[in-house]
Amino acid sequence: MRTADNINVIRRYSLPEEDMSLAGYVALIDSVNLKVPLPHSLCAISIKHHRYREGKWDVFTPRHKPESSLAGHLTFALKYEGVDLAILNALFSEIEKSEIESIVRNEPTGRYARRIWFFYEWLTKEKLNIPDLKRGNYVDALDASLQYPGQSERSQRQRVNNNLPGTINFCPLIRRTDTLEKFISDELDKKVEEVVGKVHSDVLARAAAFLLLKDSKASYAIEGEQPSHSRAERWAHALGHAGEHELTMKELLRLQKIVIADSRFVNMGWRKQGGFVGVHDRISGNPLPDHISAKWEDVAVLTEGFLATTKRLSHSDLDAVLSAAILSFGFVFIHPFEDGNGRIHRYIIHHVLAEKGFTPSGIIFPVSAVMFERIEAYKSVLESFSKQRLDLIDWKPTGRGNVEVQNETIDLYRFFDATEQAEFLYECVRETIEKTLPEEVTYLKQHDEMRSFIKDRFDMPENIVENLIGFLRQENGRLSKRARRKEFSELTDKEISDLDECYDRIFNETDY
Repeated sequence: MRTADNINVIRRYSLPEEDMSLAGYVALIDSVNLKVPLPHSLCAISIKHHRYREGKWDVFTPRHKPESSLAGHLTFALKYEGVDLAILNALFSEIEKSEIESIVRNEPTGRYARRIWFFYEWLTKEKLNIPDLKRGNYVDALDASLQYPGQSERSQRQRVNNNLPGTINFCPLIRRTDTLEKFISDELDKKVEEVVGKVHSDVLARAAAFLLLKDSKASYAIEGEQPSHSRAERWAHALGHAGEHELTMKELLRLQKIVIADSRFVNMGWRKQGGFVGVHDRISGNPLPDHISAKWEDVAVLTEGFLATTKRLSHSDLDAVLSAAILSFGFVFIHPFEDGNGRIHRYIIHHVLAEKGFTPSGIIFPVSAVMFERIEAYKSVLESFSKQRLDLIDWKPTGRGNVEVQNETIDLYRFFDATEQAEFLYECVRETIEKTLPEEVTYLKQHDEMRSFIKDRFDMPENIVENLIGFLRQENGRLSKRARRKEFSELTDKEISDLDECYDRIFNETDY
């Protein structure tokens, strides 16, 4: 392979020092000119004996420098960077099979040679001219110290444990980071149990109903829609049953029918044309995409892979939120439908959390509402996937203002790093557990106490009581001059003063 020494810039990223050499995946990308997204970190070898990170670069010392060969850089990548299936698949399609056979023959029982062997055959579905191993310990395909594994099954031929979380047609991976480790160690699902266990069943049921509708409305709001109450209720009902039905082709189609109220202007079902997210040029009418969906010809294969991975993850010990991130974001990146993808993407989060027992029965975390509050961060997480892929997609505008993809792009959607998406989702889930759910429960308790006070003092119909509490909330416990003059003109100054005082005591002083 071509040497990776004396390189100054990789795409738009300048090396932090002079006289550096590339290592690992970025060296392979540069030497073979692979058309793939860059890995999360770019590895380089310094002449200095000091390891550090600077921007996109992970700088290693001279003692880490690999042999300038295919075997050397592949071994370095697996040892320090983890597995990047997109890069490996692109590399294996560009090199001769004999080069991999040579690596394995030179060290047939070596842990890295066996993993390279396994990944070659798993990705290409081509068998190397190498006999099966008959003895030796099994090694993991995915290094659990670098990336989160799924359930494990043995590949006897190489004596490798296939612990990839996904399948050949859909296998996003998540790096093990300090942020995710902290989230997982916090055991947020147990915090939910603590909150739920302290709440009366009636209050909990009302909180759950409110949060369900809140999430439904927020999911539409993210798409720039304001649904009618009945439409929001219908989607809320679907969300309330998340996790009860296995995700299948039929189930995804059913969900789309619920989401799309008026299907007269949408081609329902699986896409039969290109797709993109973005706007159109005002003059030419041509697409200006922020995201280009998977080729419609690849949708069937990708969706089958997605569903197979869904089933695989449902039986694995992979953390529930990480599983939800892999599946939900993977679905929306594929964009298998013309419309409804975003709302079903967020439904899948609820489905996975419920199916894996992360959320208590009858409770929905209003993740969509938190995403809507953090809409810019949410867009950034989506764009972090899309932007680095746009330059790798050859497309042309169609006569109807759509896009037509010209090159092979399936690997962009079946293999990707979902770490950033997982960290964002975990942060949203954490907020719903530590803030949104407790706040709603507290409010309902306060509301009930205020309602009891009013009912004890005044002979008011229920709707007037609720109206009074609503007016008090608008002014943080004070009745506006308008309300005192119109709706509640019959109240005396002393009664109004008592209401103000009670509101302050309940809403502004009570510590629940």
